[in-house]
This record gives sequence, structure tokens and C-alpha cells, in this order.
Amino acid sequence: RYRAAVQVVPTITTAATTTTTSTTSTSLNIVIGDDKDVDVLQKIEDVFANSPGINDDFDKVVKDIFPGAINNRDLLTKVVSHLQLERDHSGGNTLLATSFCCDELARQLEDDFRGIYGNNFNLGGLAGFPFAGNTGFGAMSAHIPDDGYCLIVYGPHVGIAADGTIGKVERSGIELVDNCCRSAIAASDYVKTITDGTLKISTNLQEFNDFQQGAVQELILPHGKRLAEADDRMAELPYAIFDSQDMLLREIVKRGASGVKAGITLLGGIQINTGPDSLDYFVPFRFDFMNNKGEVVEDMLPSISER
Repeated sequence: RYRAAVQVVPTITTAATTTTTSTTSTSLNIVIGDDKDVDVLQKIEDVFANSPGINDDFDKVVKDIFPGAINNRDLLTKVVSHLQLERDHSGGNTLLATSFCCDELARQLEDDFRGIYGNNFNLGGLAGFPFAGNTGFGAMSAHIPDDGYCLIVYGPHVGIAADGTIGKVERSGIELVDNCCRSAIAASDYVKTITDGTLKISTNLQEFNDFQQGAVQELILPHGKRLAEADDRMAELPYAIFDSQDMLLREIVKRGASGVKAGITLLGGIQINTGPDSLDYFVPFRFDFMNNKGEVVEDMLPSISER
């Protein structure tokens, strides 16, 4: 896959001091991008300099399956431009945080945003759930630049293969068209054994060495009936997972909002991973600017939505 042009920040060292050029940095080496005077559209062009072009036929397939889907290039252009022009977000005053799945394919959108805002704070785990929890959110809040902002991008991911198969995706260097998201599919299979009554009775407790997957299963269990009645279970699965993740992240933000400084932006939706020869996509469901009381100040979704 293409790699976003993530900023490399030079460091100048002397015998007495160490300084970093044109950046804001935290003690944990979360590096914030450069200042807001840089042409944001040029930065976006740089991020996607090596990216694939748009395949019109495949683009239609994606948007037919997931209405409102927008490719990563257009998503960044709209999100970053709006935040800079309307909310004074820049690479120099904004900390990027993400809650995505551990899968390497989920890094693509993360890398794209890092090309604008610098290195991210990771809140996510399997399937994209914010397993860093309240403690992780509190640590992240302490790293926001003084009088600055935090942009949290979050959500589950799903693959679409070149032939339009949902829940499958081509991966570089692998002949097999692989499952995506494997954690979500495994959790869905577990929930199905409960809703159709085939789960075997067992005295086994959840194992600590796979506790995240156990949590994913429990967190989507309330959607069992919804998934069972869906016309296409694989297409419905990421929507169900997003609803659980959104609820959980909003509770975390509400509890920790007092630690936020100038404000926090939540960009939530479904990340759509495609093969190496296509751009990835995102279906945005939430684009909110919130204050440090956890209150939504502005619903910015209309500025980026294609529905």
C-alpha cells in the first residue's frame, strides 16, 4: 500500500540543550505537526503523492454497499480544511488520537492524518474499541498542547475485495484474500452461536491472554438480533460495532472532558479497507466539536458528508 508522507522533524542538539524545530512536543515524544501557516492543501497533496487513483467502477461498488462513503483523500481535504478555517486547528496546536483496530490495514487512515498532525496517541485495540479507557484518555489529555485541541478519529474497519465481497480484502504479498476485520467476524460468529442456540455449554472462564476479544464479543452481544435479521450480516456488522464503540467512547470523553483544553473534535465512522491498488474509504457518522464539559458545541458532519 502507499505510505502517507508523515512529517519527519529534525532535532538540533548542543552540549547544553536539545531543541526541536517548528514543533510542539510532549515528554512522551508525541510530536505535533508544523504550524498553521503551511498551506494545508499542499500538505494533503504531499500525503497522497504516491496514492492510487480512483477506479470509478470500484468507487461505485463501495458507495452502493456503504452509502455516504468518502475516499481518504477527500475525507482529509474536507476535515482538515474545515478544522483549520472554522475551528483554528493546526498541526502545531492539535494532538491526533485514534481508536482503530490493531490490524495493519487500519494504519492507513491513521498514517494519512499523521501526515497533517504528526504522531498520534493510540486509544484503540481489537476491532477499534477504545481499550485504553479512562486512564488512557486522561494520559492523552495531558499531552494536548497548551490552549490547543485534540482530534480523535475512531471506528471499526471492514474490508471490501476487488470483486465487491464484504469482509474480505487483498493484502500486499499475500495470495489469500483475507478476512477483514478478523476480530469483528470472530465476535459475530460467537454471537451467532448464542442467537441460534448452538453455543456449547462450558465452565471455561474468559482467558486473560485473549481478554480484548472476549470484550469485543460481549460489547456486540446486544446487537445479536439485529445481525441475525440483517439482509447482509457482513455489511451490517461494522454498523453494529460502531454503535457500541461510539457509546463507549462518548462515556470515556464525558468522564474525562475536564482535562481537555481548548476543545476536542470527534470524527467517528467506519473505515473501509481495500486492496493495494485502491484508496481506502471512510463512512463518517459523527464529526463533533466539543468543549471541556463534554458538550457538543457544533455538529460539523454536514461539512464533510456526501449523503
